[in-house]
Amino acid sequence: AQRPLPTRPFTSSGALSTSRFLFLDRCQTDLPNEREEGIRLFMSEPKSKSCGDPGGAKRVLLGSFANAHGIRGEVQVRTYTGAPESIASYGPLSDKEGRRTFKLKVVRVTDKGIIARVEGVADRNAAEALKGIELYVERAKLPAADDGEYYHADLIGLRAVTPEGEEIGRIIAVANFGAGDLLEIQLKGGTVTEYVPFSDACVPNVDIAAGVAVVVMPEMVGEEEQGDIANE
Repeated sequence: AQRPLPTRPFTSSGALSTSRFLFLDRCQTDLPNEREEGIRLFMSEPKSKSCGDPGGAKRVLLGSFANAHGIRGEVQVRTYTGAPESIASYGPLSDKEGRRTFKLKVVRVTDKGIIARVEGVADRNAAEALKGIELYVERAKLPAADDGEYYHADLIGLRAVTPEGEEIGRIIAVANFGAGDLLEIQLKGGTVTEYVPFSDACVPNVDIAAGVAVVVMPEMVGEEEQGDIANE
C-alpha cells in the first residue's frame, strides 16, 4: 500500500494513513489535507530542504519573503506550513546561514501564504530588502512525529539498505510527481540515482534513530522483456 501523506500543518504537513509524511513545504502537486501538526513541503522542488547551522543543529525551511506590501513595512511571506499562519508560531526564524533572525506577526492570510509585519522593519524599502530570504526553524522546535509519520528532513540522509543489510545508497530527496510519494536514492559508489515508491512493500522499515531505511528495490522490466510481453 502507498504510504499516505499528512495534510496541512498540522494534519501533518502532508497526508495521513498507516504510514505518513509530516510535510515541510507546500507540495506543488497539492496533496489532500494534512493534519495541523506537520508542515507541507514542495515535494517536486529541490527547495524542500533542511540544512545545518554552524552549531550543528538541523534546520527546516518554513517559508520565504516575497514582495513588500504597502508602505508601512509589511511583507508577503510564502509559507510552506500546512496552515499558513502557523509559520509565526515557532518563534524567531533564521535565514539560511543562521546569521539573521526574523520575528513575524501575521496581518492576514492570503492564497499564497501570509502578509506579515517583521520586527524592526518599518518601511517599504526595508521590506523590499527582505525579498528572497528563506526562513528556517530548528528541527527540534517541530512537533514530534507519531508512529509511521516522517518529516522529509528526517528521511533525507538516511542510509538505504536491503532487507539483508547490504548497502544500497543514501536517500537524497523526497518527491511526488502526481502518482505517489517517491524516495530518491543515490546509489552507492556513484552519482546515479533511482526513485523508489514510499510504500510498505518497497520501504518496509524506517529507523530514524539508526539512520537507516530498509528498501526493496523494484524489479525493472527491460525493453526486451516488454517486447516479449507485447508479442504474447
